[in-house]
Amino acid sequence: RRAAFAELAAGQKVLQPACVYGSFSRQLARYLGPRGELEVLDVAPIQVASCRRKLRGIDHARVRLADTAHPGNGFYDAVCCFFLLHELPDDYRHRVVNALLERVPAGGKVVFVDYHRPHPAHPLKPVTRFIFRHLEPFAFGMWDHEIAGFANNADDFDWSKETYFGSLFQKVVARRRAAS
Repeated sequence: RRAAFAELAAGQKVLQPACVYGSFSRQLARYLGPRGELEVLDVAPIQVASCRRKLRGIDHARVRLADTAHPGNGFYDAVCCFFLLHELPDDYRHRVVNALLERVPAGGKVVFVDYHRPHPAHPLKPVTRFIFRHLEPFAFGMWDHEIAGFANNADDFDWSKETYFGSLFQKVVARRRAAS
């Protein structure tokens, strides 16, 4: 969470595609502050209702029902995609990555935080493999493909990547270049 927030700034307009468990959205809204805007979307009505409760009393945050592959036509200073991609099959992941990249103007960025192929000797690799096999079957796609590889216009962005906890997790940032 700290790594994702470090890519954002107070006062920004941020899209969070997909509600997440815990207090992430509330903390992100507070981090952006009252001059910022947070828009959270999710395809599941139960998740939207839960997130609305979590964000109650924060006037600069809103939640709406929407498919992340079709987030609308608005533009944002940044998009914070936190542990969503591993939930999607590769073909749909491709659509979502492109839809999110389209939502930022020149200088805007999309921050992806998700699973990554862990170091071969990582002690949790067998456990993670078991969990993915039985509970998260699309997550293996995060081990097999770079996030930038899902982008149709990857060359329109400067890409950076950091891994954490023995490469089990990754933060990938795509910053849109100015038009030439």
